[in-house]
Amino acid sequence: MVKSGGFSLKEVDNLFIGEYLHAIDNKGRVIIPSRFRDELGEKFIVTKGLDNCLFVYPQEEWKTFENKLKQLPLTSRDARAFVRLFFSGATECELDKQGRVTLPNNLRDHARLEKDVITIGVSTRVEIWSKEEWDRYNETADLSYDDIAEKMAELGI
Repeated sequence: MVKSGGFSLKEVDNLFIGEYLHAIDNKGRVIIPSRFRDELGEKFIVTKGLDNCLFVYPQEEWKTFENKLKQLPLTSRDARAFVRLFFSGATECELDKQGRVTLPNNLRDHARLEKDVITIGVSTRVEIWSKEEWDRYNETADLSYDDIAEKMAELGI
């Protein structure tokens, strides 16, 4: 059991952390890191994410997120667009015996996945990035790490 910040990682459901590099094969299959497989479960949801990546949710977390999306006002154009983005791109996936998932063309295109793929843990979800997009994201962030930390402190974090 690992302790971090006053809580045990075993006490937190679906805590995804870390960064992993793999390659996508010519059939659109990418390895899901072994550390993420148990928490994702047998079947999980992959959808278009923000910042040109894919979001991967365990079924339970997807249902929680889905319920939040259902609460958005139908009269809001931005809310409708956001819900359409997430649901139209969503697909239920499962791992093969080698721990790989086959990503549909529309999702690979959205995330610009061609060769090297970075899979990262982001608390309750996993993100899949092309290595080039991940590097670009890290290089061109509008705020420095110190600036982001300062803004988080203003939010009480």
